[in-house]
Amino acid sequence: MTQKDQTSASTKKISNYITMIVIIVMVLAVVAIVLAVSLYYTGTTVTGSTQSGDYGAAVVLAIIGLIALAMSSVTLFQSRRQVAQMKIEIPKVMTTIGCTNTGCADKTIREFQRGDFVYRELDTPCPKCGGRQMITAVYKEVKEKEKTYAV
Repeated sequence: MTQKDQTSASTKKISNYITMIVIIVMVLAVVAIVLAVSLYYTGTTVTGSTQSGDYGAAVVLAIIGLIALAMSSVTLFQSRRQVAQMKIEIPKVMTTIGCTNTGCADKTIREFQRGDFVYRELDTPCPKCGGRQMITAVYKEVKEKEKTYAV
């Protein structure tokens, strides 16, 4: 799996959880609004129980439903926009390989490979002197952030 695939998979997973929660809240909000309308017009709830003149409960249910519907809609649109803007970069890990001969100062830098660790001797001979090579460092590349200046 490449770095871009890992990044997009993690952002999609977060987005799916948020979307699922928001949709559940939206459904509950719609149910509250339907109950409020039913209670207001007929005095009878969807379950069949009758309550004469309980308009206050209908108004409260309608307000709760509308507020929940509005908040979940805003959350859904903001999370979708934020996921589109969010970009997680996985840093590049590098390996430095050096020759073990004291007279040879050959150094090679390559991308990290699974199984690389410091002081591991490699089977490939040094290209300069033919001596043994050893991993001398494993590190991540740090990119400098762009500096912004206030104008």
